[in-house]
Amino acid sequence: MIALRAALIMTTVIAAAPVRAAEITPCFTPGQDCTGLIVEQLDRARVRVLVQAYGMTSEPIMQALAQARRRGVDVRVLLDKSNEQERYTAATFLLNQGVPVLIDDKVAIAHNKVMVIDDAHVITGSFNFTKAAQERNAENVLLVRQSPELAQNYTQNWRNRAAVSRPYDDFRANRR
Repeated sequence: MIALRAALIMTTVIAAAPVRAAEITPCFTPGQDCTGLIVEQLDRARVRVLVQAYGMTSEPIMQALAQARRRGVDVRVLLDKSNEQERYTAATFLLNQGVPVLIDDKVAIAHNKVMVIDDAHVITGSFNFTKAAQERNAENVLLVRQSPELAQNYTQNWRNRAAVSRPYDDFRANRR
């Protein structure tokens, strides 16, 4: 009887505990400021930002990642091998800002477009982190806030891809 009463009390306490539902915000281009939505989330980052990107040419997004790093946020970036070019790229910029950059080159295309922020929030969708995605393309972004379980899944995928990736080496610096 005592065990049953304790179980009922525990069930009541658990049932009464507030459960925070995930907040889901879609964004679409053309017509909405998806870059602004992403930058706003990066500006809120306090602990960690993990990025997987095929393309990255958006100056506001790159600047927000660099600013997060300067605030002491652990920012790490995985990019597709197409980001290794002789010209100055996001990989070069981020590396110069102290952001570790890895190149995911074991697959034909590392086509992810994902950010995991503070182990609780996920940004994903078709939106490459590029100027063209905001200004010329029809794209979508899905922001899922307050979903640690989803963030954990994306973090594990980030770690799996990082384990088979290599550090970005600014080969331009080796040619001087």
